[in-house]
Amino acid sequence: MKRTPTSTYRLQITPAFPLPDAAEVAPYLRQLGASWAYVSPLLAATTGSDHGYDVVDHSRVDPARGGSAGLRAFADAAHGEGLGILVDIVPNHVGVSVPRENPWWWEVLRLGRDAPNAEAFDIDWVHGGGGLTLPILGTQPADAVASGHIVIDPAPAEDAPDGILRYFDHVLPLAPGTAPLRDDLPALLAAQHYDLRHWREQNTELDYRRFFAVSELAAIRVELPDVFDRSHAEIIRWVRDGLVDGIRVDHPDGLADPTAYLERLADATGGVYTVVEKILEPGEPLPPWWRADGTTGYDALTEFDRVLVDPAGIPALAALDARLRAETGLPPAPAWTDLTHDTKRMIADELLQSEVRRLVRTLPHPDPDAADALAEIVACFPVYRSYLPAGEEHLRAAIAEARRRRPDLDAAIGILAPLLADSGTEVAQRFPQLSGAVMAKGVEDTAFYRDTRLGTLTEVGADPSRPPLSPAWFHAAQQARAASWPHSLTTLSTHDTKRSEDVRARLAVLSEVPDRWAAVLDELRALATTGHGPLDALLWQAVVGAWPIPSDRVLAYATKAAREAAERTRWQDPDAAFETGLRALAEAANGAARSVVEGFVDEIVGFGRSNSLSAKLLQLTGPGVPDVYQGTELWDLSLVDPDNRRPVDFAARRELLRRLDEDAARGVLPPIDDSGRAKLLVTSRALRLRRDHPELFGIHRAGEVAGDAAAHAVAVDRGGVTAVATRLPVGLAARGGWCDTVLMRARRPAVDVLTGRRVEGGPVRLAELLADYPVALLREER
Repeated sequence: MKRTPTSTYRLQITPAFPLPDAAEVAPYLRQLGASWAYVSPLLAATTGSDHGYDVVDHSRVDPARGGSAGLRAFADAAHGEGLGILVDIVPNHVGVSVPRENPWWWEVLRLGRDAPNAEAFDIDWVHGGGGLTLPILGTQPADAVASGHIVIDPAPAEDAPDGILRYFDHVLPLAPGTAPLRDDLPALLAAQHYDLRHWREQNTELDYRRFFAVSELAAIRVELPDVFDRSHAEIIRWVRDGLVDGIRVDHPDGLADPTAYLERLADATGGVYTVVEKILEPGEPLPPWWRADGTTGYDALTEFDRVLVDPAGIPALAALDARLRAETGLPPAPAWTDLTHDTKRMIADELLQSEVRRLVRTLPHPDPDAADALAEIVACFPVYRSYLPAGEEHLRAAIAEARRRRPDLDAAIGILAPLLADSGTEVAQRFPQLSGAVMAKGVEDTAFYRDTRLGTLTEVGADPSRPPLSPAWFHAAQQARAASWPHSLTTLSTHDTKRSEDVRARLAVLSEVPDRWAAVLDELRALATTGHGPLDALLWQAVVGAWPIPSDRVLAYATKAAREAAERTRWQDPDAAFETGLRALAEAANGAARSVVEGFVDEIVGFGRSNSLSAKLLQLTGPGVPDVYQGTELWDLSLVDPDNRRPVDFAARRELLRRLDEDAARGVLPPIDDSGRAKLLVTSRALRLRRDHPELFGIHRAGEVAGDAAAHAVAVDRGGVTAVATRLPVGLAARGGWCDTVLMRARRPAVDVLTGRRVEGGPVRLAELLADYPVALLREER
């Protein structure tokens, strides 16, 4: 019988926190109540990589992360504590920023398309005229030659028998027989199997598929059986040898055929527990034919967030956004569908233009407007990708919308339509790889930084144009997960979330106090502004949400946010003058604006913590397999990566948990204060109960709350336990609390595992049940 976790705990394995260190954390994870440890990629990655998604060698565990011995030590420690191990793998791409570290890529650079590993990469050799485009130069090639920055070292090396070429930090191999040309540098360059180009040409002339718009990550053709076997041999060995128990598949939408890949993976691993990092648009189902146990949980994340947002405050936040736009000379905010169309079209025309051009080159008789038409269709595509013949309705919708928006392209779109619908054509096979990349870059990494009304609404997998969830809709979503994907991960924070769960929980409070927030924002903008009203709102929300936060972290976030939004400054074309305003705002946060920020945070922090505990309890007790991102068992006020990948102090958490358990044995409850012990209480008690008594979590049934304040509670009956959480705490306080509102219960006594308090059977007053915490977890006595 396949082993399945009841919960997971994500660990970021890095050179600073390698596998031997993770092994020492295993006892703490067991004590916390986690069922499995869930680790980031372990294969050898580019030197200095903290994330591990830039794999350079599939044959070994990264020595910097502890190597094979470290994995064995970690596996022994985890399994010795009764923990399973879920490992993150990266099938779509490899790291090529340091070519010499990647044997496959180095070989292709040296030998070209005749290299034994050339077929492993998705390269359009015909377009490049036989030479692989390398956009690494800071100047045009002729200027690079004239400057003397390209240096030839003809000394043979084991991996470069004909010598190497150096360009600043870049080291490349020379092709066989070309070293004698070193006195004629243009001729030597022309004789290589790579074509050095200015870095900007990655947008237009790149001839190899990559991960999104990252040229340092080259895609591999894992759909080829030999490439699959060679890139997965070590991973399959981990499963075969009992080192790992499950697999998390990174970015399956980048693959040519995710269905076939998952079939092959399941066959090779014996069908171990497998989840996929699939981003679903609201209402979009995970393909039910996939051999997977579910997603990594972004679909659930948006549900936990949105049931805690006050729908009544959204119009006021929209009005604030409109005022900020008018005051700073910006046009009114476009509808979400128009905004995302335009940002996706910008990505297709700019950062991913080379990918669009490659699709055009696959057409049998390309129309002069084919590139324009393809970019328009992909900008109109409503989900990340289709899996033909499934999902053809999305293609039809995109084509119809493209025709509506661009009637001048009707003829070119008409030629493309049957080709894109025919799964046997190359353009149809490649289009889904492009649509997913355009969606990710255009929506997650651009539009989410332009819609700044409320940061809680713009998280991965979310649609900020949709209203917050009512408790009824929330229950319906959980019941659907319980019925269809009971072992899918659920999450609140990941290494890729735009804001941590506790930042979002605090920002959700703004939906209850939109007028107060507008007044505070005016005060803050009077002290420091970028001159762009919506961006000011985004950045001051980050400060308020993550407070206390030093100015260097504010600046890092502000720079990333402004460049991702790509309105006044961009990654490839930063505006130094505009970014001076970002620095001024960051410095003001801990300077001139400090008292304003602190005063407002003092007003909302308690309500934010109520939201945090509610979201955590609903996630940890809800259908699916809850994942706890490292460190978030305490308050975690992190922003987008790399801020959320900062080191975690496990020793401090271990000691806090020990003291918490000792206090609980004496009947002493932790207060809801800065220490985060209240969140640790909720996390540990829910995880332990779920691990030790999974039979209590068999159903999802909406609990019944009666009384005038019923709308402020979410109650869930899981079959043997009942979770109760508070929502909209500002409104609850304003109306005078719970008063006579009651949770309807059968006449069976229960114990609140958070407080140890016994509750008699029958209805219970929420004023009593939630006297200590805004949440309760009742275990029925049988």
